[in-house]
Amino acid sequence: MNNLPRLILASGSPRRRDVLHSLGLSFRVRPADLDESPLPGEDPATYVERLAGEKARARVEAGEAVLAADTIVVLDGEILGKPQDGPDARRMLATMQGRWHTVLTGVALRLPSGEEAVTVESTQVRIADLSEREIAAYVATGEPLDKAGSYGIQGRGALLVEEIDGNYGTVVGLPLPATARLFRRLGLELTDFATEPR
Repeated sequence: MNNLPRLILASGSPRRRDVLHSLGLSFRVRPADLDESPLPGEDPATYVERLAGEKARARVEAGEAVLAADTIVVLDGEILGKPQDGPDARRMLATMQGRWHTVLTGVALRLPSGEEAVTVESTQVRIADLSEREIAAYVATGEPLDKAGSYGIQGRGALLVEEIDGNYGTVVGLPLPATARLFRRLGLELTDFATEPR
């Protein structure tokens, strides 16, 4: 397709970058630096949708299509962000073990014209019954410290996940079917940005 905008991934997440690389897409990474504090009374779905949209609108330059996403973990209506430290990660995992929680990922796409589309995807995840020793061993790897909810399903954290109900990509941080639908809604195909014809 001619006259495609440049695709920008407004995220520093190596997981999202890997997902787009796995599709053979050509894109640049430019993380958005925003205050990610929830607004007073903001529910989790509204929060993640707002953040994705704000990230897509941050630092937009001419000729760019900006893809942004934000992922949160929700347990009992409470947003579990990234842990502050090891003890905080152990506390989160101890609270989540043996239970279902919700992972919400907001995805936003903004075109050079100013047109934009946003969606929120939801997946349910059940963490296995874990001993204190298992939790401590996982936290000691350092993997949980930059992950919402203190685990990464695409890494060693997969050993903690007993079951999921929904799209795996939502938990990783970029649900591809929903992302492809956003591109189509705005008149593009995600695969148009592949470096080689497919």
